Amino acid sequence: MKRFIEGEDRSQSTFFPEQMDDYIGADNPVRVVDVFVDELDLVGLGFDRVAPQATGRPGYHASVLLKLYVYGYLNRVLFDISAYGAN
Repeated sequence: MKRFIEGEDRSQSTFFPEQMDDYIGADNPVRVVDVFVDELDLVGLGFDRVAPQATGRPGYHASVLLKLYVYGYLNRVLFDISAYGAN
């Protein structure tokens, strides 16, 4: 995922003795969403921004954004861009 904004490795230790994965239960649906989206062929599904642009500020990878969207949908989080003044 070169040229995309990348998060921290979830298995990396932090200031605390725990790892990021220790805060998420083994039966949490976020783990299913993570594995499910990672197994998808995003190019085959029509995601056109899977390959990063060569110039400009790096964006987030399409799989990261899809994971957020699916997790939000499962938890009934409403995504209303008009609430932020973007018309």
